[in-house]
Amino acid sequence: MTASVGSTLLSVWNTVWPILVAIVLFGLIVIIHEFGHFFFAKRFGVKVNEFAVGFGPAIFKKQKGETLYALRLIPFGGYCAMEGEDEDSEDPRSFQKKHVFKRFVIVAAGALNNLLLGIILTGVMLAVQGQFYTTTVAGFAQDAPSYQSGLRAGDEILSVDGRRVYCADDLSYMLMASPDNALEMVVRRQGKTQTLNAVTFDTQQIQGKTYVAVDFGVVSEPCAITRPFAFVKNTAKEAVSIGRVVWMSLIDLIGGRFGLNEMSGPVGVVSAVSETVSEAVTGSNPAIGMDRLLYLMALITINLGIVNLLPLPALDGGRLIFLLVEAVRGKPVPAKYEGWVHGIGFALLMVLILVITGNDIIRLIRGG
Repeated sequence: MTASVGSTLLSVWNTVWPILVAIVLFGLIVIIHEFGHFFFAKRFGVKVNEFAVGFGPAIFKKQKGETLYALRLIPFGGYCAMEGEDEDSEDPRSFQKKHVFKRFVIVAAGALNNLLLGIILTGVMLAVQGQFYTTTVAGFAQDAPSYQSGLRAGDEILSVDGRRVYCADDLSYMLMASPDNALEMVVRRQGKTQTLNAVTFDTQQIQGKTYVAVDFGVVSEPCAITRPFAFVKNTAKEAVSIGRVVWMSLIDLIGGRFGLNEMSGPVGVVSAVSETVSEAVTGSNPAIGMDRLLYLMALITINLGIVNLLPLPALDGGRLIFLLVEAVRGKPVPAKYEGWVHGIGFALLMVLILVITGNDIIRLIRGG
């Protein structure tokens, strides 16, 4: 009986600890974002009423000076509550009393912090890998359809279906997102640019959807910190590539190439990170697991930065639009109208998150 209970507890612990680590990692990304707002608010003399990680009831809180620091129950998000940010305030240190340029910097700093963190994580990932994967074809699987349709070893793939590629991540996304298995590729072969009109691939079924089965490998080149110029260049190229993947996935979502049920919300993100954490710590190849974890964390934080800069109500990008309008008009939009816009946008955002979270939970129940 005792051995059985111990085995059950161990099994539960092995399931729970990666989720806890994933929540902590996700929380760190949120802290980095909110700290950007917090740092510049303090720097420009804005009164910060609360700095919170999470939403809902407080698990832990401590008043230090004028600011309440809180850890809240629901770990998916956080906020930096500034005096006069969403309401009228006569306090001379309120957000609305500051020059529009300072307010613009405060609002933009959170997303910019995420983008900077993404670049740093990308650099760490490449340092761990010790190599950068290019778009030059190295070789093919046996009887590869892509070879039979004209692709050759040594070809540097420049674009896929009209979309430019810069590194292997771009290339992987283009192939994954392709609506069919016959693609137009522009390649550089022996110094000359050629267009291959129909490079074909086999297909594979993954969770009921059809994807291209990639049948070739790509050339890698050394990427060590001891070669600083190449390291910085490849880090920048990889980070920009991750950002492009985020941007193109948004375009493909709007264009209908992907459905809403293929998006992941906080539950899906934590689930993906926890699986990768487990692979990095207890998997058969921890180095590969750590590489995937660093890539996933870079992807999440860059995604958070880009999405927050979208010009949509309730997001930082929406607030930046109002500040730009104020800068052009020379006077702010009345606070009540801006508040209505952000309030409606926030409500719609919450509905979207609930729908996506529901899909996440359904996928987890089904084992997807």
